[in-house]
Amino acid sequence: MNTIRFINIVPHVFSTRKNHDSEVWGQELIFEKGKTYLVEAESGKGKSTFCSYIIGYRNDFTGQLFFDDTDVRTFGVSDWSQIRTHNVSLLFQDLRLFPELSAMENVAIKNQLTLSQSPEKVGEWFDKLGIADKRDTKVGLMSFGQQQRVAMIRALCQPFDFILLDEPVSHLDDKNAETMGRIMYDEAQRQGAGIIVTSIGKHQQLPYDRKVRL
Repeated sequence: MNTIRFINIVPHVFSTRKNHDSEVWGQELIFEKGKTYLVEAESGKGKSTFCSYIIGYRNDFTGQLFFDDTDVRTFGVSDWSQIRTHNVSLLFQDLRLFPELSAMENVAIKNQLTLSQSPEKVGEWFDKLGIADKRDTKVGLMSFGQQQRVAMIRALCQPFDFILLDEPVSHLDDKNAETMGRIMYDEAQRQGAGIIVTSIGKHQQLPYDRKVRL
């Protein structure tokens, strides 16, 4: 997948608004593989909705969403499963980790399916993010900031053309946010992938090719 293209998309919940004051909703916008984007939003502007459309969890919109030249409304369950495994990786705002499993088990579940990262690379990321001593700790006993770092490692354990990060540093100090951003950016560069970061405030300091207002 080389492009994600929004064409006059308006969420149904915003359909009665005459002026969206947005560079995304009701506009034509293309995200290109290999480039880095920041989507800035105020609360209530549809940031999580935006992410849900790209990952295929919702389709309650008018307009069209294309992956390359294919309208996503033509996709079935198996198509979306393939996309989520090989084309688009998402770091959820609510993380969606298994609290009863350890940090390493949460990562291993995905990495064993994709076989995309070596145990050495995963261990290196745990160490750089300061959670090497938490590998065997149940996620439910970890702080939210520590869980964010585990979720980031898990998000990188697959091949992807685009990685989508929904408010990724809301509970991190500047040092860990910078480290997480560098790890994610380096891996995206290695895979030649695009990066889309959403934010309603604090965001990772990356060399963005474009910033858009939601």
